[in-house]
Amino acid sequence: MNKIISKEHFSEKVFKLVIEAPLIAKSRKAGHFVIVRVGEKGERMPLTIAEADPVKGTITLVVQEVGLSSTRLCELNEGDYITDVVGPLGQATHIDNFGTVVCAGGGVGVAPMLPIVQALKAAGNRVITVLAGRTKELIILEKEMRESSDEVIIMTDDGSYGRKGLVTEGVEEVIKREKVDKCFCIGPAIMMKFVCLLTKKYEIPTDVSLNTIMVDGTGMCGACRITIGGKTKFVCVDGPEFDGHQVDFDEMLKRMGAFKSIEREEMHKLEEPQTCQATHENVQEADEKSRNAAWRQELRKSMKAKERTAIPRVEMNELDAEYRSHSRKEEVNQGLTEEQALTEAKRCLDCANPGCTEGCPVGIDIPRFIKNIERGEFLEAAKTLKETSALPAVCGRVCPQEKQCESKCIHLKMNEKPVAIGYLERFAADYERESGQISVPEIKEKNGIKVAVIGSGPAGLSFAGDMAKYGYDVTVFEALHEIGGVLKYGIPEFRLPNKVVDVEIDNLAKMGVEFVKDCIIGKTLSVEQLEEEGFKGIFVASGAGLPNFMNIPGENSINILSSNEYLTRVNLMDAASEDSDTPVPFGKCVAVIGGGNTAMDSVRTARRLGAERAMIIYRRSEEEMPARIEEVKHAKEEGVEFLTLHNPIEYIADEQGKVKQVPVRHYPRIAEKSKYNLYNRLISPFKDCFAYRWMKKRYINYEIADTHL
Repeated sequence: MNKIISKEHFSEKVFKLVIEAPLIAKSRKAGHFVIVRVGEKGERMPLTIAEADPVKGTITLVVQEVGLSSTRLCELNEGDYITDVVGPLGQATHIDNFGTVVCAGGGVGVAPMLPIVQALKAAGNRVITVLAGRTKELIILEKEMRESSDEVIIMTDDGSYGRKGLVTEGVEEVIKREKVDKCFCIGPAIMMKFVCLLTKKYEIPTDVSLNTIMVDGTGMCGACRITIGGKTKFVCVDGPEFDGHQVDFDEMLKRMGAFKSIEREEMHKLEEPQTCQATHENVQEADEKSRNAAWRQELRKSMKAKERTAIPRVEMNELDAEYRSHSRKEEVNQGLTEEQALTEAKRCLDCANPGCTEGCPVGIDIPRFIKNIERGEFLEAAKTLKETSALPAVCGRVCPQEKQCESKCIHLKMNEKPVAIGYLERFAADYERESGQISVPEIKEKNGIKVAVIGSGPAGLSFAGDMAKYGYDVTVFEALHEIGGVLKYGIPEFRLPNKVVDVEIDNLAKMGVEFVKDCIIGKTLSVEQLEEEGFKGIFVASGAGLPNFMNIPGENSINILSSNEYLTRVNLMDAASEDSDTPVPFGKCVAVIGGGNTAMDSVRTARRLGAERAMIIYRRSEEEMPARIEEVKHAKEEGVEFLTLHNPIEYIADEQGKVKQVPVRHYPRIAEKSKYNLYNRLISPFKDCFAYRWMKKRYINYEIADTHL
């Protein structure tokens, strides 16, 4: 897979690559594209599929050396392997019998135009193709185009071949001599813009294929967003083809130039060298796991409940705030020492009806794993976690324990801090990993039933682990080039190191779970194909999907990124490293809109990338922030500013289209005054009734003031 079968040199910087990709070849349609990546530090780059041969299992890409990533791809030779090829992506071209169709292709845009021309001709259209290039050498696929077109017109800027002139001149010539029902245009953005201006004048429907900046290409990051008819669309899932008369080309051109300066600086890298029947034993084991096991009873007797509740909650050691705000990959929380873990475990009262277990989404036997820590059986504690949790080291770091298990701790009823369940979970998992004695959970006998999991994020991995324990043959399909989903692309390493995630994934592999990367279910493989391959069940864990934007003026200005895009560039693609091909903007003044954990991850990342001023702008109060209390605390310690009860109303860009100013609106709440708070506490049991909602309006005022940042 991904082997380069042949390489043809079209011109000085244009190459045709035939690549081994049987699944993509089988599923590809005209208009589809792929994402390719060269090298472990390579950038994800979208390329339209020019041809596909389902029999040979190959696809054809035509690539022009433009920047760092495309140059690296063109440097590969026959027999070399491309690191990742994922697809097919995007929506297929809408083909119909339109009548007379003009297909305008410029430069390497001729390659993705070829399958469209072929499909249009097969549908019964009269097809007139206009090929354009600066010189004769840049006219590609002429022979193939003539075979599928009724007429081919060639335009060159210098007149070295065909007629001298621009592509628009060739298109207009056809329009003036005969009725044209439809136009397709693929090429440089500026070319497509002027072709669309021409066809709009003659009221000819025109479709264009856009090749914007992308990161994931599956509809997660929002990097490829453009404005179509005044609305934001995403090229990777809504396109790549759109009504050209609706495209905001000026905005698109600015966004495509966002990283040009970084690209120029990074090109020097190319000069560097590359280097089942119950037994007595089982009954005994069951007894050992019971709350009434002798060792549990002995532990409860060893200390009085009053003595346990008197022990103060442990404080986890952390990296110095000033130091860590400049360290992108060092984990902030340093974990518990053995002594700290033993002490904290003693705080657990080993309740007969443990509320903590009820508060755990996966039902971990929390008292048992904590009591194992108390008696010094750390490996046994880790085994207990793995009985119901596939990702204990991950959960110990990023699960909101304060809202789940710890919120049910009996200590709270005694006005004491809850047992630090999350800290102890992390301790047990880390101890096992560092000991090298990593256990595999008990697996039932294989039942021969195949189950597919779509997505390798926390939901997909957890489900895969559970099904593997029950004896199912589990295969996880991931669209990206790394397993882990949001654990890899979303959560920074200063919160969740990749090495921790990798160990958890490796443990699933030991349980028999198989992983397939660079595979998009619905594109690379269909659900029907999965069923044909014998999969009896499919679990869809595809993640959050497209990011939400506020739809305010200036939102598509350069350097305005969704957190998905920003974190994916930094975390998954390691864009901040000098040896990474993927660019990322380094802002000196960074504003993050939102108050959840993702917002905290983004703003703290910005600080680590050199932001002198990093700020959270959140529409509600700090108390209402959905982010974990710990994350807010860490952000403040690292110098992050908090502007609550504010929301942006527009973004102002400079002459280059880069954001320079964020006007915000302030919403100070009269409701925060003591009079209202007393009222609110009295009426809170009746929040759902109409009378409450009506009275609430009388006590809440919003005073509006505009502020510029």
